[in-house]
Amino acid sequence: MAPRANWKGFLRLSLVTCPVALYPATSESEKVSFNQINKTTGHRIKYARVDAESGEEVANEDIVKGYKVDTDTYIEVTKDELENIALASTRTIEIDEFVKREEIDPRYIIRPYYLTPDGKVGHDAFAVIRETIRNMNMVAIGRVVLTNREHIIALEPMEKGLIGMLLRYPYEVRSEAEYFDEIQDVKVTKDMLDLAKHIVEQKSARFQPDKFEDHYEAALVDLVNSKRAGKPITTKERPRGENVVDLMEALRRSVGGAAEQAKPKKSGKKPRKTASGQREMLMPIAGKKQAKEAAAKKSPARQHRKSA
Repeated sequence: MAPRANWKGFLRLSLVTCPVALYPATSESEKVSFNQINKTTGHRIKYARVDAESGEEVANEDIVKGYKVDTDTYIEVTKDELENIALASTRTIEIDEFVKREEIDPRYIIRPYYLTPDGKVGHDAFAVIRETIRNMNMVAIGRVVLTNREHIIALEPMEKGLIGMLLRYPYEVRSEAEYFDEIQDVKVTKDMLDLAKHIVEQKSARFQPDKFEDHYEAALVDLVNSKRAGKPITTKERPRGENVVDLMEALRRSVGGAAEQAKPKKSGKKPRKTASGQREMLMPIAGKKQAKEAAAKKSPARQHRKSA
């Protein structure tokens, strides 16, 4: 089941218009997350919104936005006033121009969205806009309002739909000069470049996201499982970076190491067994999604929670 749309409105190219829906293309909901708890009682921490001067809790309906103009002076802005700011992009993504994909600086990219036709009508117009962008091999640039802010959005075809990349404004991107100006000008010899290129050639591959594992996420799951099983937690030694004294020698050794890694390896690992008397892990290594499915199959009996 697809998630709920973040935005619904219209996509317009000149006089061609169709209803569309915008969906988030990424999610972090499957990652391990933590709650803050009281170390003494094991109870979850709750936060209350209080008046900074009186210390009294304030009801949600009494809270408004304020723009700070002085130490203790704020200009109050209500929700209705914000909604009354009339922007065409609040309900319509107007395609303003077309640019080449390689011209979009990666620093400007925020996050991706999926754009699809909304409802049964408008599929023809959507297809016309999509295929026009595809045939021109360009990216369409428009504007859209999300969370009360107008954003630039770059649209390009992806299979039967469109993928929209939310873009930053120039004032949101820091200049590289303040970071790069102090980097020393170093002359790299041809021998060093040849060795480095050889390493790159040995490590070259097609980008396949499925090959990559989130090692930190797996380590978090192992940590939680170990604590729930009552196993002792040992501190691992952190890897230390070593200063490179002889750069040429380091490159030569790297070439040899890359060649060794490129060789096909035979797996000598045996299937992992559960220790005798130990219960099945309550949180499988894959993370939250599988954990939820496993929990649903278990007895609904409430467990007594203890502070770790």
